[in-house]
Amino acid sequence: MITASLVKELREKTGAGMMDCKKVLTETDGDMEKAAELLRERGITKAAKKSDRIAAEGLVYCYLSNDKKLGVVLEVNAETDFVAKNEEFRKFVADTAEHIATKNPASVEELLEQTSTVDSAKTIKDILTDKIATIGENMTIRRFARYESEGLIETYTHGDGKIGVMVDFPQGTSEVAKDVCMQIAAAKPEYLNESEVPADVVNHEMEILKAQAMNEGKPAEIAEKMVKGRIGKFYAEICLINQAFVKNPDIKISELLKQNNAEIKRFVRFEKGEGLQKREENFAEEVAKQMK
Repeated sequence: MITASLVKELREKTGAGMMDCKKVLTETDGDMEKAAELLRERGITKAAKKSDRIAAEGLVYCYLSNDKKLGVVLEVNAETDFVAKNEEFRKFVADTAEHIATKNPASVEELLEQTSTVDSAKTIKDILTDKIATIGENMTIRRFARYESEGLIETYTHGDGKIGVMVDFPQGTSEVAKDVCMQIAAAKPEYLNESEVPADVVNHEMEILKAQAMNEGKPAEIAEKMVKGRIGKFYAEICLINQAFVKNPDIKISELLKQNNAEIKRFVRFEKGEGLQKREENFAEEVAKQMK
């Protein structure tokens, strides 16, 4: 009998998909070494060998239900931007986003273990492993966000998958929500409003502002007053509702919302490869390697 622990052991050893591991273990009557060899012969374990390669390119994809009550933003990374144009890769990303909308996993780890809504014989991890083997690059599901709203969800994708934005509007029109999405894509706010900014972040900024004022030769008590005046500029940069509206810099986002009787509850902004180590390439060297 092929036990779950045996399948798990082979999976961890080879990086192959669960169903592939179970299949070869059945064929080899549970012989771990023969099963691993069989996976190698079939080229399945080559996906595992790519797992240490840097994957910082790829695609940010937005899914939105027809009634605009449910949305998903998903980032899937690959090694090169060429893969982002690969139709097989793009379909996998789109299918995975729709899976997230349907199955509502709590984390990437949970998502990977879920049975696919596209292929009930495989998990998302199995399908990902298959794609790595087929396409020939390391790929990772990095992160996702899923919103449900009693109002409306709006999404915006910039640069063919470079940036993805999603907002939850309990109140307001799709037109205003789309404007806010584009604002978030362009202006990169980190928080919705001042109350969301952690105290340690504010205190650190105030210390910097105070040091700047004192370096200008201001007495400590004057520096304190200057900090209170300058902290507003800090909030105007990092808080969405404090930002000047990019389409009309004469008003803030808070005013835009008020004018349109709109309200925003939350937002998310993913930028492809943000914070990831990028692979440095020398094109001439790459061509020379290929010629050899």
